[in-house]
Formats: sequence, structure tokens, C-alpha cells
Amino acid sequence: MSATVSLQQLTDQLQELETQAAAEISAATTAAELEQLRVGLLGKKGRLSGVLGAMGKLPGDERPLIGQRANVLKEQVQALLGERLTAVNRAAMAERIARESLDVTAPCSYTPPGHRHPLISTIEEIVDIFSGLGYRVSEGPEIETDYYNFTALNIPEHHPARDMQDTFYLEDGRLLRTHTSPVQIRYLENNPPPVRVIAPGRVYRRDAVDATHSPVFHQVEVLALDEGLDFSHLRGTVTAFLQQFFGDLPVRFRASYFPFTEPSAEVDVQWRGRWLEVMGCGMVDPAVLTGMGLDPERWSGFAAGLGVERFCMVRHGIDDIRRLYTSDLRFLEQF
Repeated sequence: MSATVSLQQLTDQLQELETQAAAEISAATTAAELEQLRVGLLGKKGRLSGVLGAMGKLPGDERPLIGQRANVLKEQVQALLGERLTAVNRAAMAERIARESLDVTAPCSYTPPGHRHPLISTIEEIVDIFSGLGYRVSEGPEIETDYYNFTALNIPEHHPARDMQDTFYLEDGRLLRTHTSPVQIRYLENNPPPVRVIAPGRVYRRDAVDATHSPVFHQVEVLALDEGLDFSHLRGTVTAFLQQFFGDLPVRFRASYFPFTEPSAEVDVQWRGRWLEVMGCGMVDPAVLTGMGLDPERWSGFAAGLGVERFCMVRHGIDDIRRLYTSDLRFLEQF
């Protein structure tokens, strides 16, 4: 600023400041930028104050003219700042609404509604029935040791039953379990009798794939251990379960063999005019109880096991076990 100023010079500076302020305010895009402009234009050390600081060098009769012009400019700048701030906030809100809004009138991207796989719903129904009979669910690892899968169940090395349950072995000697009976052994290790437990889960055997066999399938095994249990309790429990699942159908027991039960039986139901084998069962072999450190003279019990795929196929009239594993929606949507 020169040592002397004229009225015209200060008027020109205010006019130039008005033009610059209007352009800068119009170009601002955020509330923060507008606040910086307000301070830079109208603050104590702002550009308008700088112009007014030179007003004292004018003659006394010219000063009011510059003061009036400065007040008009100040009001104009404040109005422009307010209008621009409103516009900026409105634009920001519109952008946020567009980004976060949900158009409930728009059609959804199609995702078919899901439901229980028939194997899962079958397991759940079986568990519900046994839960109603006072049994609790227990689960165990699918990768087992030889002890839990065979030895503890009275199937020592070289026992012929191992040939019927050939499985998949890992490099460390462990194996994929061939039944869920190991869960019963693990449960008994931590829970003394009396015991009533069911063990649902996935099991593995080296079976060739055909209409009725799969190397991966599901089992539910049942164990009851108490004082005074005999075959009549086994028969009553199994019959009550089967008639609850299949309906009031004839049930028969046939003598059979399992290495961990004695006596043992296969169980059939009369389904659609013919006898159909559905599960195996028997009284827990005393050797198994002795191996668990239990006195077979005091404790007795029964065990039963069933294949979930068999129950599912019979219930729904499925003719090929492979249909349950192909993930074909045309098949699965029927259930």
C-alpha cells in the first residue's frame, strides 16, 4: 500500500475484492473450504480488513463512503457464503442418500431360497425323537485313532470285522472313522454311567460307489448304559423309535453279529409290503465294558446304529444314494 491513497483506489480494491470473493466462493465444494474463505475475507486479518486499514489515510469526508461500501461488500460476502454453504450441504446430503438409500421398489437380485438338505432334515428328525426319549447328543472327531475306532470296540488287529470296515489311513497312522461308535467310547471316558447318548455324524469306508454305497455317508449311533438294562429295553427303545419315524409298522429283530455287542440283531420294518433292513443293534459286549474299566456284573447296556442315507432314501422313495451328493437343484428342490 502506497503512503497515500485515494478514494478511487480503495473503491477499485473493494470492487476487485468483491469479484474475487464471488469467484472463490462459487468454486468452493466443501464446508471446510467455505470456512477458510470466510476467515480469509472477513476475519480480523482478512483481506477486507486490509483494505479498511488504509481508510484512515483518506480525508475525513471520504471515509464514510468507503465504510458504507465495505459494509455492503461484507453483507454480500456473508450472503454468498451462506447460500453456497446451503448448496454444498444439500449436495453432500443428496450424495449420501443416493449412496446409502435402499430402493424397496426395485426387484431383488435372484437368489433361490434355501432349505434343509434331506440328509440334514433326516438327522434332525432322528435326533428329535431320541431327545424325546431322554438321550443327549455327543459328537467327536472324524479323524480317529486305531484304538477308538477298532480296539476299544473289541475289534483287535487282524479281526475279520476290519475287512468290512476298510477305511482311509493317514501318514501318521490315524484314520477316517468308519462309524460313530468311537464317540461313545470318548463319552464314557469322561462321563460315568448311567449314560444315554446318541452320536450323529459323517463316516468313511472304502466302498465302491453304486446305487446303495458311498465312501462317505452318515450314521447315528445310540448307547444306553445303566444298572439292570436287558434286551427288552433295547427292543422297546428301537421299536418306539422306528414306529415314530416310519409310522405304526411291524418291526422284527433277526439274530446277527457285531464284535462290540452280544447278543446282536438286525432290525427290519415292513415297508410297502416287504421287510426292509434298517438298522443293527445289540447288548454291549462285556469285553467292551471291561476295557473301559466298568464292572459288567453291575453295568449293562445296549447300542444301536443306523445309516441316515438308508432312512432318508426309504422315507422319500429315493432309488440311488448318489442323488443325495450331486447337488442337483432339480432333485433337491423336491424336499
